[in-house]
Amino acid sequence: MSDDLLNSDLGGVFDGLAGGESSQWAFGTGFEDPLAGVDTTVPDGVDGADLAAYCLMLGDDALIMSQRLSEWCSRAPDLEEDIALANIALDLLGQARLLLSRAAAADPGAVPALPEGSPVPGEDALAFFREAGEFRNVRLAEVANGDFAHVVVRLLLFSVVRLALLERLGASADQVLAAVAAKGVKEVTYHRDWAGRWFLTLAQGTEESRRRLVAALDALWPLQPEMVTAHPLEASLAEAGVGVDPAAVRDEADAVLDQVFAVSGVDRPDRAPLAGVGGRTGRDGMHTEAFGRLLAEMQVVARAHPGGRW
Repeated sequence: MSDDLLNSDLGGVFDGLAGGESSQWAFGTGFEDPLAGVDTTVPDGVDGADLAAYCLMLGDDALIMSQRLSEWCSRAPDLEEDIALANIALDLLGQARLLLSRAAAADPGAVPALPEGSPVPGEDALAFFREAGEFRNVRLAEVANGDFAHVVVRLLLFSVVRLALLERLGASADQVLAAVAAKGVKEVTYHRDWAGRWFLTLAQGTEESRRRLVAALDALWPLQPEMVTAHPLEASLAEAGVGVDPAAVRDEADAVLDQVFAVSGVDRPDRAPLAGVGGRTGRDGMHTEAFGRLLAEMQVVARAHPGGRW
């Protein structure tokens, strides 16, 4: 870049890129603390490590689902739906950033140690420098993508439960979680409605679209119960008035799904839940084979350059 350009009337555009020392991490999307000005005090009677672990559960769900949805960029049936899926992925990524930031603030010890002087913020360290067994997302979010019917069914099953959780989380005693939930409700309402509309469209479309939809529902259904099964930590924080017990939203989620199935003329699947390994599921850090490949792709650049700067 020439000195003439840097000194031109456009200089303001380049102020943050030219000259001086910069602590901006090369792989971030914004460099302000996402929780700046927000009271991050841990509520009385709540352990900071427990609150952080709960935020990781909700944040990892959003982060990994966002990663899977982003893989659809340029692959959707038409441009409008391509943009819709990208926007849904960005909504979830924004929720993940806030929740991982909350986890880092509640328990700094949860943040992976990085080389001295690394400019990586806490939320990015949690996203890009944890090992697979340290992630707490449900397995529904991580399994490999299939066809368009697969993404519709997965998003419907995911968003119906997440919306019910966020609606209740708005009353959390933790101010950050309550604020994240209030914003997320509007976003996830759209996610649910988009998926529900496409579910009906595919069910009532051609024989092939219906066949693919039913096949996707049959394949993904065993992963759905994990979303409405309470981990002991979720139950504990729900009792403390901070979190939400996912088992408490099971009936509501079932009612919404049954309504979608009825309108679409699709039978509710009769499939047993996917078992855990030694009783452990995604909430315990036990994941599918596909998850390792997802993390390798998501984390490779950041791990190669942990001190990368603009």
